[in-house]
Amino acid sequence: MKILYIHQYFKIPTEPGGTRSYWISRELIKRGYEVTMITSSSKIENSRREIVLDGIKVIYLKEPYSQEMSIFRRFRAFLGFVLKSIIEVWKQENVGLIIATSTPLSVGMVALFFKRLKNIPYVFEVRDLWPEVPIQMGVFKSSLVKRVIRWFERTIYKNAEHVVALSPGMQDGVIKYIPREKTSMIPNMSKIEEFWMREKNIALMEQLKLRLDSFKIIHFGSIGLANGVHTIIESAQLLKDDNSIEFLFVGGGAMEKYFFEYCERLHLTNVKFLGKFSMRDLSEIVNLSDISIVSFKDLPILYTNSPNKFFDSLSAGKPIIVNSAGWTKDIVENNRCGYYVNPNNPSDLVKRILYLKQNPDLVLQMGRNSRRLAETVYDRSILCAQFGDLVVKVFNA
Repeated sequence: MKILYIHQYFKIPTEPGGTRSYWISRELIKRGYEVTMITSSSKIENSRREIVLDGIKVIYLKEPYSQEMSIFRRFRAFLGFVLKSIIEVWKQENVGLIIATSTPLSVGMVALFFKRLKNIPYVFEVRDLWPEVPIQMGVFKSSLVKRVIRWFERTIYKNAEHVVALSPGMQDGVIKYIPREKTSMIPNMSKIEEFWMREKNIALMEQLKLRLDSFKIIHFGSIGLANGVHTIIESAQLLKDDNSIEFLFVGGGAMEKYFFEYCERLHLTNVKFLGKFSMRDLSEIVNLSDISIVSFKDLPILYTNSPNKFFDSLSAGKPIIVNSAGWTKDIVENNRCGYYVNPNNPSDLVKRILYLKQNPDLVLQMGRNSRRLAETVYDRSILCAQFGDLVVKVFNA
């Protein structure tokens, strides 16, 4: 049986970014399905490139995108990918199921189009509650635009055979429109074979010009408008005279340059922007660190997020500090693997950092608790199996 998987930002483990779709595809192939991934790239020379990666037939469509783009250019990229994907899907034969994964929500247009035209069923995966995220962030101000986009969101959910949400809060957002039994909650995944505790790579530490004996706090992943990085920077400013603490930022995004220049102006030598890395190198850098921060802007809709960095930090065996008053707060507190801090109070973060620095045994215990949770609840082998079972159920319905 042939499955078309539509993910505009598909990544493989050697690339920076989330690899959930890669691992789900591998699970489906293991179960005997043929998987064709339709995705975008700005790096290919021609308009289309087709290759096979670990059994997945990947079709790259040329459509540049970056977080540094303006809102208008982003929407143009979203629409461009939709139109090119429709042309590509039209060429495909014997398709039994489409899996469409957001963001952006616009990928649902492709699945909906072929549900209506060729009666191909689809599973829709919600990685962020669009359009509620940009609405609460002030991107969409027109009441008419809000109504239209919410109508589109509802239409995609109602026409799906099943909707997969990546957190309980996202699932609650979906069941406003469709029955709960048509939904599942399958969160982002820990990758215990890619992130784990081991001896620190001293050569890498020296290469990155990090202090060998400092207490290191890492924030990895996107540095965008939604990440509330300003609070971390303000905390670093409060600790600028403490030479034993370093803040590491790994990744990129729309706000990276702004915060880099801001730290330069303030002469914050305790803040390091290291750039983007492959997953293997990122794993080494996370292992150099003592605690991980998963930070977001203080908006209720962002409390529902299911960030890759959170689950990778669990795998890495790190205490995690979160500042979203949602389900990740419940996870770290109920499993004693981290703390929640007020996203609008830098001194609250400073207090937790200093407390953990002064209690290395607690850091180790929280790290062990994180790793145990990654292995027993959130490992990709467990969650990919759940997704595979769902696909079987949809095919047999």
